[in-house]
Amino acid sequence: MVPAGGSSRNAGEVSIKDVAHRAGVSIGTVSNALNRPDRVSAETRSRVRAVIDELGYVRSESARQLRSGNSRMVALLVLDMGNPFFVDLSRGAERAARNHGLGVMLCHSAQDPEAESLYLSMFAEQRVHGVLVTPAEASGGNLLSFRRHGIPYVFVDRVVDSDDACSVSVDDVAGGELAMRHLLENGHEHVAYVSGPVELAQCADRLVGARRAVAEAGLPPDAVAVLDTGRLDVQSGRDAGARLLGLRPRPTAVFCANDLLALGLLQAMFDAGVRVPEDLALIGYDDIEFAEAAAVPLTSVRQPAARMGATATELLLRETEGEPGHEHESVVYSPELIVRRSTLHRRD
Repeated sequence: MVPAGGSSRNAGEVSIKDVAHRAGVSIGTVSNALNRPDRVSAETRSRVRAVIDELGYVRSESARQLRSGNSRMVALLVLDMGNPFFVDLSRGAERAARNHGLGVMLCHSAQDPEAESLYLSMFAEQRVHGVLVTPAEASGGNLLSFRRHGIPYVFVDRVVDSDDACSVSVDDVAGGELAMRHLLENGHEHVAYVSGPVELAQCADRLVGARRAVAEAGLPPDAVAVLDTGRLDVQSGRDAGARLLGLRPRPTAVFCANDLLALGLLQAMFDAGVRVPEDLALIGYDDIEFAEAAAVPLTSVRQPAARMGATATELLLRETEGEPGHEHESVVYSPELIVRRSTLHRRD
């Protein structure tokens, strides 16, 4: 016996044709409502969704993928999902993808080129719709190999030649200049830069900007002491803090390549009885949510992470959907200095 108002079919037996008939629309309209919702009015989408819920229709993604040759999933491969910057970036990408009826497969390479290569191979096997990637491998060799599969990709948080692929990034040289100029204007002439992995272009560019500001101020290059770290995380910041305490003369200010490093270094200074900002000014990069919430609110260089993720997704979709005359673009956003208590002590 069939319950009142129910259907005698199992959900797996309900077809897209049944949905279209019950909703009073064409099969193509149902398909667009599921796969390209921006092409269907809100009223029609609502009616189709109500029928789908009523009938219990579940589309076969594997069958659809076999017909089309690729999936409705975009792959997002970032350096480290433990970094809130990439969490915000992924949120922007996910919202933009959802607006086009796509899902996002989120992966992180842990800054490991071998892991990056394995993920790219998996994306090729899955025939993903496209890839958003923050490269872990400095030479870009993994992407050169991936290109033969014909799956479009966009670089995120990395500047590349626009003839190679689209990219979305922030001007990290300018960001480094903003940070260092702020410290110099507050009277600091001996500054440390906690860099993160030296092979990452973002870290290198921030140092280039910092050194440019130092040169413009008429100070010698050794006014910046560089402390390399293997990772861009809190523990690496703590370790850098221990090394900083051993420098002679000790720097009066520190610029960190990201906020996680800065927060770890802040902890190390508290443990050592070093006051921030009275004894040591501290500035980070990214302006993650925890920067403002720190025990000493952290001055930071803001990147528009969510906007970068959304922009990268839109660029990818223009290419995957065959936009006429598509040309690769390199979108570069300007960073913004957000001043908080960690640097608000002038050194005279």
